[in-house]
Amino acid sequence: MLKKLPVGVDGFEKIRTQDFYYVDKTMFIAQILQEGSEVNLFTRPRRFGKTLMMDMLRSFFEIGGSRTLFDGLKIMEETQLCEEFMGQFPVISLTLKGVDGLDYQTAENMLRYEVGMEASRFHFLAESEKLTEEERGQYLRLIRVGNAGEPVFAMSRDDLAAGLKTLCRLLEKHYDKKVILLIDEYDVPLDKAFQQGYYEEMVFLIRNFLGNALKTNSSLYFAVITGCLRISKESIFTGLNNLNVMSVTEEYFNDSFGFTEDEVKELLAYYGCGEAIDTMRDWYNGYRFGGASVYCPWDVIKYTQALRKNRKALPKNYWANTSGNDLVKRFIYKADYVAKSEIERLINGEAITKIIREELTYKELDSSMDHFWSVLFSTGYLTQRGEAMEEDNGIKLELVIPNREIRGLFIELVKEWFEDTARADLSRIEKFCRAFPAGDAAAVEEMLREYLWDSISIRDTAVRKEMKENFYHGLLLGLLRSRADWLTRSNTEMGEGYSDIVVCTPERTGIVIELKYAEDGKLEKGCQEALAQIEDWKYAAALEGTGVCRVIKYGIAFCRKDCRVAVEE
Repeated sequence: MLKKLPVGVDGFEKIRTQDFYYVDKTMFIAQILQEGSEVNLFTRPRRFGKTLMMDMLRSFFEIGGSRTLFDGLKIMEETQLCEEFMGQFPVISLTLKGVDGLDYQTAENMLRYEVGMEASRFHFLAESEKLTEEERGQYLRLIRVGNAGEPVFAMSRDDLAAGLKTLCRLLEKHYDKKVILLIDEYDVPLDKAFQQGYYEEMVFLIRNFLGNALKTNSSLYFAVITGCLRISKESIFTGLNNLNVMSVTEEYFNDSFGFTEDEVKELLAYYGCGEAIDTMRDWYNGYRFGGASVYCPWDVIKYTQALRKNRKALPKNYWANTSGNDLVKRFIYKADYVAKSEIERLINGEAITKIIREELTYKELDSSMDHFWSVLFSTGYLTQRGEAMEEDNGIKLELVIPNREIRGLFIELVKEWFEDTARADLSRIEKFCRAFPAGDAAAVEEMLREYLWDSISIRDTAVRKEMKENFYHGLLLGLLRSRADWLTRSNTEMGEGYSDIVVCTPERTGIVIELKYAEDGKLEKGCQEALAQIEDWKYAAALEGTGVCRVIKYGIAFCRKDCRVAVEE
């Protein structure tokens, strides 16, 4: 029987004990020890296995852990390393991904909860004879449960800020061993605070919380921190001189997060889906970390799951419904004309060159559109092509959209942006719509050109002609559907085929629209071909008997940001 796919499973012990497929990343342990840095920060996009990696580290190093979890894995070949380090350390493992709230106090209480729950794992400290009575009291304050109406854990703000350092000190004294500290998704509280308007308060809290744990902490053996963004030292890591940052541009650890080509091929072969590698590569590969090309693990696992149920399953956009996409949406909505033209180039498969700053504060996002490019790069919506060049204010990179999944996400968000902005100008869109039943081809053409100029067009030369037409189809359909009193249908079976767009107005006017993409730029010819198709396939005739008294036929041809409109009655 085949192993289960770990869809949404990020617990190492669960994967290893409940017969889930595991892509072996255990040599990361050896790399961390060989690197020898005291505080290691890894920035990677979401859904690239950071949480699972952190839990794997805890399982390996923690006193009382099970060696059998690692049976058959690569790290067990390092016998001396395993003998010296496996199961030899107290480990504090904390995730900040749940530290969220509509206001600061709620978020602070969530941080109390996370610290209190982790501290509760070490319940033996409350009675440890190696600690003084005062030290046992310090521990009890970390796990004290509040009265009714108080937070679940009622530690003071001072105890919260010093919580990790206190716990490190107590564990070191109890075990007579220094502590390994793991902090996952350290930047999530800052992201949430930025969105909800209490950023400055959260920066102050997280700066003290992490600073106490990571600076001058003599109980610390080493620490590993993960997140999406590399928040500037001035904002969070003030005075932390022992911080070793491993961003997506570094050559070290470049294949530790994400799946390599060989790992994906092996996974697909195991499930008998090896023929899907080209599709998998097209849709979910393309990320470059240092010199390595990697796949998004979440996408690979989800698509493999679909293939197991149906070998002909089509790939999907598995990032589409995640909250992180709000960042791209915000960027598109704020973009000026230059930024819109650059987004257009990216969607159409081109590269743009930008200066990337790897250290930012969330406050800086709104100060310059240039900073958004850095964030889109760090969070995996863009990736690098070619080699990086050092600049005084950052690194110069050629940026591209990594794969078809992310390109599709950009396209959908562009369509949403266009519909929202177009519908916001009610008088303009009303004038545009009125021109159709009036048979005013010149007005439709003029205003459609204006909309095309304002939009971000999608004309990838690598796709088929009918796929290029889809963009213009969606744009026009969104505009016409602004009229709630019109019955507007898309790709409806009419006559002997399927018409692009059909509209029926309350005045009993039927409008049949056929679109063409004129690759050769011959717009007039494209219009006539569209009208001929309406006639040949009897689209208009199919409206007879529906109560429509008058039918207007439109042939519309597009080429990039130009168009031509022809009308017949």
